[in-house]
Amino acid sequence: MSDETKVDLELDLKGLLCPLPMVKVSQNITNVPVGGVIRAVATDPGAMADIPAWAKSTGNEVLKAEKEDGEFVFLVKRVK
Repeated sequence: MSDETKVDLELDLKGLLCPLPMVKVSQNITNVPVGGVIRAVATDPGAMADIPAWAKSTGNEVLKAEKEDGEFVFLVKRVK
């Protein structure tokens, strides 16, 4: 995935514990247009399982799910 992905909404989820990072992404997905991307940064390692599982179950797409400098960074694309 290119670093040139256009991000429509940034979410700072640092300090939130499972399942809140996933809940916040879920609550905000409708705040971006279809095809839009949310960049979410979390510190809870549980988000690495929760956010991709939520995306799969809702038909959205995780473009990126990586650990960077002790934080978990996600790019989630709204598909529908």
